[in-house]
Amino acid sequence: MEMVDNAEDNPALSKIMERNIRTLIRLRMEAKNERSLQDRIADKVTSFSGHMLFVYVHIAWFGAWIALNTGNLGVRPFDPFPYGLLTMIVSLEAIFLSTFVLISQNRLSREADQRADLNTHVSLLTEHELTQVLQMLDSIQEKLGIENDEDSELAELEMETTPEDVLAEIDRLEKTE
Repeated sequence: MEMVDNAEDNPALSKIMERNIRTLIRLRMEAKNERSLQDRIADKVTSFSGHMLFVYVHIAWFGAWIALNTGNLGVRPFDPFPYGLLTMIVSLEAIFLSTFVLISQNRLSREADQRADLNTHVSLLTEHELTQVLQMLDSIQEKLGIENDEDSELAELEMETTPEDVLAEIDRLEKTE
C-alpha cells in the first residue's frame, strides 16, 4: 500500500498524525523494554514455536529418533517402539510450550486491556466535548433568536452520557432478549 504525503494539503493534520504515530511507537517500545526477563523468554519461545522452522526441526528430530530406534541403522535402540521416552519428552515439551504461550497471551491481554481503557477514555472525552459543543451551539442559537425544535434528536444528543448509564442499558437490553 502506497503512503501518500499530504503535508502540503493539510500540514496541521499531518503534524498531529505524525506526533500521534510517534507517541504510539514510543509507548510500544517502552512497553517492550519494560518486559521482565521471564516475559522476554516466553515471547521468544512462543515466537519460535509459531514458525515453520519449529515444525521442520521437530520433523527432523522425530524422524532421526525413530530411525535410530528401529535398529536398522546399526545402532542399538535406546528407546524401542512404542518410543516411551520420546512420548515423555514430547509431553513435557507440550506442557512447557503451552505455559510459555499462556504467559505471552496474558501479557498481550494486559496490553490490550490498557489500549481498550485508553480508547474508552478518549471516546468518553470526545462524547463529553461534543455534548458541551452542542450545548454551546444551543445557547448561541437561543441568543440569536433561532427557534429550536425541542423534540429533535439534537436535544437528546445534548444530554450528558455516562458509562454507567450505557452499561446499565446494555444489561437491561441483554436481559430482555
